[in-house]
Amino acid sequence: MSNYKIETKCVQGGYTPKSGEPRQIPIVQSTTFHYDTSEDMAKLFDLEASGYFYSRLQNPTCDTVAAKICELEGGTAAMLTSSGQAANFYAVFNIATCGDHVVSCSTIYGGTFNLFAVTMKKMGIDFTFVSPDCTDEELEAAFRPNTKAVFGETIANPALTVLDIEKFAKAAHAHGVPLIVDNTFATPINCRPFEWGADIVTHSTTKYMDGHGSAVGGCIVDSGNFDWMAHKEKFPGLCTPDDSYHGIVYAEKFGQGGAFITKATAQLMRDFGSTPAPQSAYLLNLGLESLHVRMERHCANGLAVATFLKNHPNVTWVTYADLEGDKYYEIAKKYMPKGTCGVVSFGVKGGRAAAEKFMKHLKVAAIETHVADARTCCLHPASATHRQMSDEELLAAGVSGDLVRYSCGLESAEDLIADLKQALESI
Repeated sequence: MSNYKIETKCVQGGYTPKSGEPRQIPIVQSTTFHYDTSEDMAKLFDLEASGYFYSRLQNPTCDTVAAKICELEGGTAAMLTSSGQAANFYAVFNIATCGDHVVSCSTIYGGTFNLFAVTMKKMGIDFTFVSPDCTDEELEAAFRPNTKAVFGETIANPALTVLDIEKFAKAAHAHGVPLIVDNTFATPINCRPFEWGADIVTHSTTKYMDGHGSAVGGCIVDSGNFDWMAHKEKFPGLCTPDDSYHGIVYAEKFGQGGAFITKATAQLMRDFGSTPAPQSAYLLNLGLESLHVRMERHCANGLAVATFLKNHPNVTWVTYADLEGDKYYEIAKKYMPKGTCGVVSFGVKGGRAAAEKFMKHLKVAAIETHVADARTCCLHPASATHRQMSDEELLAAGVSGDLVRYSCGLESAEDLIADLKQALESI
């Protein structure tokens, strides 16, 4: 499918049925797989042959959908995980272990921030958080001799800062480490980070890719562009023998384009088991088939809502990169000329109490932890997803007490605006 447009890949990528085979991808709802001899299965356990033996590691349905996302992003290998949180954990932990260090943007999603700053810190991995708007000098100062990766979000959730991918990729590569980009909000429809220098892309497929609130999931895609062996002293997990697989050196055996995902599957999925369900992968594929159509509508609704909010007296500020005059307008046009996403962040006049009162009066938009769905949903992050963060951490993450995250669904823009209008007038 490499020669086809991304719209065609959304519909038909990852799976080409042969004569007489199912037109829709089959759901292989099985934990185990049969083999005629122990020797055949031994080859799988030794990574000497491709195939399936236990769905905790790999499953045909899941691999088919991962292959579609891989095509959409323009990568060389991909894997599904049980959640976006698992995808980000695996992507980092695959190359950074106890005693290592990672540079990350400070405005990342609150759950990811907690994963990095609290849980992975307990595992011995240090993170330095920098503003996505940092200068080249500030970014350079964040690196250490033991830095193993740089992490950022294409569009941060919920601050909606836009990552200068080329700047962060240049800095990462100057230090011999990969740039990992969470592309959840933009999706490959609006941005393909590999084209701008990113090396690994992650997704919470729960969001726009699924698009209907049906199944939690995540994905990791490798660009195949980072040369692990050129920096083998930094990445022993990929470039030295793995005793748990009879001394296999992933970067040698599976090459530059396959080593990262093979190790994450054979080692991390084996040991941590954040396994996606085949049924969930099937539902994800249904969402992917309409992703290119839905993203256009999400963006159109987002711009209409942002334009309305900008001119309302009970709104103190609006952040939406497609809105002319927004701080990230120009950089968004560079990386995402077709649009960014359908999520708008804004401040309600009167602060935290006013924001909470406003949300109680919404009728079309539902108060949910969810975001990037076919149905419009709304959240007060300081009270929910970012509740565990200190005031200083909230400030660094771009999350103020008056901030409301409004995720435009696929409804009529007129209905959304009317609903916002009556709720704002209730304050």
